[in-house]
Amino acid sequence: MGVYSRAVAFSVFVSFLLFFTAYSKRNDGTFRVGLKKLKLDPNNRLATRFGSKQEEALRSSLRSYNNNLGGDSGDADIVPLKNYLDAQYYGEIAIGTPPQKFTVIFDTGSSNLWVPSGKCFFSLSCYFHAKYKSSRSSTYKKSGKRAAIHYGSGSISGFFSYDAVTVGDLVVKDQEFIETTSEPGLTFLVAKFDGLLGLGFQEIAVGNATPVWYNMLKQGLIKRPVFSFWLNRDPKSEEGGEIVFGGVDPKHFRGEHTFVPVTQRGYWQFDMGEVLIAGESTGYCGSGCSAIADSGTSLLAGPTAVVAMINKAIGASGVVSQQCKTVVDQYGQTILDLLLAETQPKKICSQIGLCAYDGTHGVSMGIESVADKENPRSSSGLRDAGCPACEMAVVWIQSQLRQNMTQERIVNYINEICERMPSPNGESAVDCSQLSKMPTVSFTIGGKVFDLAPEEYVLKIGEGPVAQCISGFTALDIPPPRGPLWILGDVFMGKYHTVFDFGNEQVGFAEAV
Repeated sequence: MGVYSRAVAFSVFVSFLLFFTAYSKRNDGTFRVGLKKLKLDPNNRLATRFGSKQEEALRSSLRSYNNNLGGDSGDADIVPLKNYLDAQYYGEIAIGTPPQKFTVIFDTGSSNLWVPSGKCFFSLSCYFHAKYKSSRSSTYKKSGKRAAIHYGSGSISGFFSYDAVTVGDLVVKDQEFIETTSEPGLTFLVAKFDGLLGLGFQEIAVGNATPVWYNMLKQGLIKRPVFSFWLNRDPKSEEGGEIVFGGVDPKHFRGEHTFVPVTQRGYWQFDMGEVLIAGESTGYCGSGCSAIADSGTSLLAGPTAVVAMINKAIGASGVVSQQCKTVVDQYGQTILDLLLAETQPKKICSQIGLCAYDGTHGVSMGIESVADKENPRSSSGLRDAGCPACEMAVVWIQSQLRQNMTQERIVNYINEICERMPSPNGESAVDCSQLSKMPTVSFTIGGKVFDLAPEEYVLKIGEGPVAQCISGFTALDIPPPRGPLWILGDVFMGKYHTVFDFGNEQVGFAEAV
């Protein structure tokens, strides 16, 4: 989730269905939760898919695979997940002695554990979720530190406490967590989850709290410093997915994982290469982008310039940007001419006078620009606001030039994109009947191309004439030096089994099965 979590807000925009779980313990040191499936309600865009497992076969294969990696099957702990609309995945934990149960998102994009407090009296959302009552736990320890976390889609505040936390069959002692006493806004009121269990690095933990995962390792509950996600995207399956702590399940992927090193501790962040649409380079990440593997984000979030190109290619609905159209109208031909003259792309918008930064250093906005001389309609207001639109236009025109498009076609193309800019609400509808005509969208990671087919990046809700389809891409702009940044959420992790190798500080992807 984190500062960029507005990308997931759409997944909790309506009230949720109730569910119940069944539990089963095995004598091999693992724990599994059987989950029931509820019927889709397309009118409210609600769908739940719950999991039951073929346990003995999975345990056998897990034991064999982890032994080959030097692990022990007894070291692995499995937590099944519930799939909500292919948009969020939930599992169950417990806090306290005796255990008090909570449904949480296992979020690799944050690092704290929080659940509603029994002392939450003035937030309506607390009355719709399970609440932790410290007076009922014999292992509770008071902390007293105050805490607050601000997400893009909501915020929480409360105080820290210590207690035993049960995840699967593992009991983590003296775990520091947040009891929330304030959960304002609609997001948490309608959310299916009670709380959140962060699986990111301690560097981003509020209050420098030790994450649950760290304590699993410190207390010897897990010997192999690895956990892995399998998110089931099969709409006909009752299984929602699972997390394996301390290993991987070889039945949930094929081939070898492609591993890339973590480049910045905090989030599970790594370097990513080019983004392709129908095999054609978008050009935006040619010199590299950063990416984060984030199980707490429903969609794929990325720079507006690229998401707008994808939106156009898949026919997604959008909003008309008058700023974009104005920049294209006044400067489109100038940008095209400068690119044809082989001007450095990063310097074009500063040379025109719309940006104060040329990719290497600041540029005085008082200098009369080429565009000012040729276009008296320019104004300081347009220059101040037109920089992002100009930078996007450069990217779009470059992509078309690489495909040898005519100048007329290029101008029409960028005007069409201006009319399909990603919605600020983060949700873009697509025509379900056009899925077969939509292009493959691909990401380059570790020198390998990872494809997403239309049925994998479009969320389909319902069947037949009532079916609704939503693009799995949403815009999110993170400026340098942290960005440009892509958030590879559940849309990507559903297609590719993901290994979070804490010991070697790397992330691995392989095709999920």
